[in-house]
Amino acid sequence: MIKLTHITNGNYTEPAMAISKGKLVAFGTETVYGLGGNAQDDHAVARIFAAKGRPSFNPLISHVPDIETAFTYGLETPLARKLADSFWPGPMTLIMTKPENSPISDLATAGLDSVAIRVPAKESAREFLKACATPIAAPSANRSGRVSPTLAAHVAEELGDAEHLAMILDFGPSENGLESTVIDARGDNIIILRPGSITQEMLKSIAPVVEMGLDKGIISPGQLESHYAPEKPVLLNINTPDEGDIHIGFGASHGQFNLSPQGDLVEAAAHLYHHLREADKAEGSRITVAPIPHDGLGIAINDRLMRASASH
Repeated sequence: MIKLTHITNGNYTEPAMAISKGKLVAFGTETVYGLGGNAQDDHAVARIFAAKGRPSFNPLISHVPDIETAFTYGLETPLARKLADSFWPGPMTLIMTKPENSPISDLATAGLDSVAIRVPAKESAREFLKACATPIAAPSANRSGRVSPTLAAHVAEELGDAEHLAMILDFGPSENGLESTVIDARGDNIIILRPGSITQEMLKSIAPVVEMGLDKGIISPGQLESHYAPEKPVLLNINTPDEGDIHIGFGASHGQFNLSPQGDLVEAAAHLYHHLREADKAEGSRITVAPIPHDGLGIAINDRLMRASASH
């Protein structure tokens, strides 16, 4: 069982080192406690999904210490700047266009061309993020579908035995206790994708507000989703591909690509989007994928592959 860690001297070297090694660190914010991993590390992001038992690869919010850092990972718009200047640091997540060659993991953004960014208000959280020197992907630190944690003790109860969780940083109670308001800030109007403590009334002085823009598809946490789909047809559960197929293997099933020669589902999740994209670029008429076990992270991997295959 992971013990709670109290940082009293402002020295975040140990948790930052854990993050750099691909481990997970739970930490408090003013909304809820987050389960953090390096948003630029596919394997770390896969470990977040594994620890939460998350049923599908939803986009994750990447947390950064300040506004200017936020705009290095999401393309600034006039609306995003106004919102950031008004409500950051604070319980607001902005959906922005992901820059070309973004270092943030495709697994963290669910293969989309958008990215979810937040600058938390809690000072200790921002100090931790600054020490990490990388955006931290951090959904709520609980098993998927369970009540979000607002105390470090809640995290210990839910995830204290989770593999790859290095420590739980006890930053005291979460003052808000409600997940952040998620806003699509890529256009001229404010589109609220998930309500939170930054309310419509607070936002309408900035720009016109459209509540719950579900017609845009899934671009944020808290929504069902449709992700990146290859242009080539995708066939699943194929052990023996035909000549000319681009095969993505798993375990002993080999091909041009292999999600995990060792049959490791965390490694397979980490490689999923990259291999799909590379297979889509390769010479061949269709993509075939070896069978993936339907347990643990395999459930999410199969869910994503089914969506990719159903798009044709």
